[in-house]
Amino acid sequence: MSDNPYQDDHGNKDASITNTKGIGTMQPAHMKSGPTHKVDGGPFLIGDTMTGGYGKGPDILHDCTIAVDKGEIAVIVGPNGAGKSTAMKAVFGMLNVRSGAVRLDGEDITQLTPQDRVVKGMGFVPQTSNIFTSMTVEENLEMGAFIRTDDFRDTMEQVYDLFPILRDKRNQPAGELSGGQRQQVAVGRALMTKPKVLMLDEPTAGVSPIVMDELFDRIIEVARTGLPILMVEQNAKQALEIADKGYVLVQGRNAYTGTGKELLADPEVRKSFLGG
Repeated sequence: MSDNPYQDDHGNKDASITNTKGIGTMQPAHMKSGPTHKVDGGPFLIGDTMTGGYGKGPDILHDCTIAVDKGEIAVIVGPNGAGKSTAMKAVFGMLNVRSGAVRLDGEDITQLTPQDRVVKGMGFVPQTSNIFTSMTVEENLEMGAFIRTDDFRDTMEQVYDLFPILRDKRNQPAGELSGGQRQQVAVGRALMTKPKVLMLDEPTAGVSPIVMDELFDRIIEVARTGLPILMVEQNAKQALEIADKGYVLVQGRNAYTGTGKELLADPEVRKSFLGG
């Protein structure tokens, strides 16, 4: 019996991706992309007054708006079941947006498939099943460059500079890494696409406080390059401490919006969502 709990963890086990029946699936909202069109003004990325749900199911989001600009870290927080990850998936095209719009870099992309949103510049890191466990670290990063036609070796070196432990373990199967290191691989693979915006769904889930702090430090470092980061986080207080912009969602609606400092200082937010 191997000591490696991930030894037999080959392939994607996320049933929400493989199951295309019923409510709560991860079936893309659009199987084929529709038209896009230019728009003037507004944030670099915005999911604007989004209302929608999974498949033919009930609405989970209700006039929900989240946005991020260049060089910013925007954080979505709220109680369990508030629609945080759902809002992120809506922006990425994994949810039927029945009203509202998604705009990226001056273009309305509401009708695009997730694949075409990646081509447009979205880098998305889901919470689970976000690496190829049987592949090496370096093979995972190479998979991230699948849309590239140029030489991506410089980008790979930048990822290794950001996460030095990955350089040391570049030839090791990613499934043998710790939880925090696996998250670094997932973020690194998204960065290999040279995205215009990086979207992270609970990047610190299941990691130790020390690893969480390290991941947040790296996220700050990435944002300082000018890359906008939109992040869902359960560790609300720590996330708001690094956030330029924060969104508190409750039952799929915007409850509070402000800078990270403003939300941390708001007595109602502290009492209801931050433990006082």
